[in-house]
Amino acid sequence: MIIAIDGPAAAGKSTSAKLLAERLNFLYLDTGAMYRCIALSVLEHKIDIYDELSLKDFISSFKLELKTVEGSPDFLVNGSSVSKKIRTTSISKKVSEISAIPAIREYMVSLQRSFAKNSNCVVEGRDIGTVVFPEAEIKFFIIASVEVRAQRRKLELQNMGEKISLKKLRQDIKARDKYDSERSHSPLKKAINAIQIDTTKMNINEQVNHMISHVNLKKIGKNNK
Repeated sequence: MIIAIDGPAAAGKSTSAKLLAERLNFLYLDTGAMYRCIALSVLEHKIDIYDELSLKDFISSFKLELKTVEGSPDFLVNGSSVSKKIRTTSISKKVSEISAIPAIREYMVSLQRSFAKNSNCVVEGRDIGTVVFPEAEIKFFIIASVEVRAQRRKLELQNMGEKISLKKLRQDIKARDKYDSERSHSPLKKAINAIQIDTTKMNINEQVNHMISHVNLKKIGKNNK
């Protein structure tokens, strides 16, 4: 079974997807983190993403691995763990532009499908239910108010030692929403058959329990066929 979870930045996708996967004993795949990995590598190697030859050479040498360390996913780029480095503000500012490049998205979609192949998997991102796994058995689209998302992002950054104002975070989130939803290649949008969940007034346990209830209903429906 593939469970697809899409939605804008800081809506609660990653945390709820991880906990959902744990409770179901499914593989958890954070595709947003995967794009952050390639964005980090692009920035570190100063790749011109609009130069087709440079980009092709870069992609051919880029190796991304997913491992589980003490129950948590750990991404390795060319053998080195980058799971902490990819969460910085500098990566957040560039990841939308970099992930919008068609060659990068095509490569990453292929990689995402290979990671989830033959697995029960919770996959979260922005185009999972529409592009990566359009046939997913269950699709969720997670939303939340800009204010709540900014507060969540601020807390996440504080835990990493970064300080940034709520005003700036609100501006960044609005800008990223606009960019992600208006890009020409695989834009952020709700799949027709996705279940929308507004997490503005939900805590994380309420989010996961709500999703579990839908999963259980789906399982009951399959068993009755």
